[in-house]
Amino acid sequence: MVIRSKKFLSFLGFLCLISGLNAANAASISDKLDQAIAGGQRTPAYVERDQFRHPKETLLFFGLEENQSVVEITPGGGWYTEILAPVLKDNGVYYPASYKLHDDIHPYFVGVDERFAKKLAADPGSYDKARWVHFDPNNPEFAPDGPVDMVLTFRNVHNWAKANTAEWMFDGFARALKMGGILGVVEHRAKPGTSFEDQIKSGYMTVEYVVALAEEAGFQLIDSSEVNANPKDTKDYPGGVWNLLPNLRNVAEEDKARMAAIGESDRMTLKFKKVR
Repeated sequence: MVIRSKKFLSFLGFLCLISGLNAANAASISDKLDQAIAGGQRTPAYVERDQFRHPKETLLFFGLEENQSVVEITPGGGWYTEILAPVLKDNGVYYPASYKLHDDIHPYFVGVDERFAKKLAADPGSYDKARWVHFDPNNPEFAPDGPVDMVLTFRNVHNWAKANTAEWMFDGFARALKMGGILGVVEHRAKPGTSFEDQIKSGYMTVEYVVALAEEAGFQLIDSSEVNANPKDTKDYPGGVWNLLPNLRNVAEEDKARMAAIGESDRMTLKFKKVR
């Protein structure tokens, strides 16, 4: 007969409790994401892109929890805002972070800002607790209320690389995050060995480039996922990634169906932890 001490049995009970809580938390965030993704706040055209962007799988991979403080960099039209804001509304904090407007900024960003403001104002039930921040890409500050749990960026690195602000942005992510906090990056993926010039031209960045940026800023790559991979993407289009959906930019009418059948770009999905 095996005799176990009361301390050992108590420890087993503690482990069971923690396991049960982890399972409950996993079920909770999964349910929350399902509700947000199926919610009436979502734009129909955005819903059509779920098949390419895999929002639930992506956010679960990054380790999103409903009680976290989360910064999303340049939310654009609010594709992920429609999911993140409702999930974090009750127990967490959602910070959409947009470019600070100034006299010399391109009119495109002014229009993006105006449309995003209207989006937030039109549905206070979903967005009234979102804490919208604006940042200078040359000296970005993303967390006005103190360090956050997670920073997320979707398909932005190529823009910063072109503007020579990528290093400053990643330094800003590190300043915004708690030690051990998570940086989640989704980016168009170039073939290994692609020159930096061709990366800028095509909009596809190499994994090596993104990892080097993150490591220089104090992050460690802890996991990667193929959830946003697309083997149909040959990455050799005259107009770069913008020849694909959702843009089909400068694609001849007779070629649009063929290009649309490829889907959206092949993407890296990288999970980093702040380690210094």
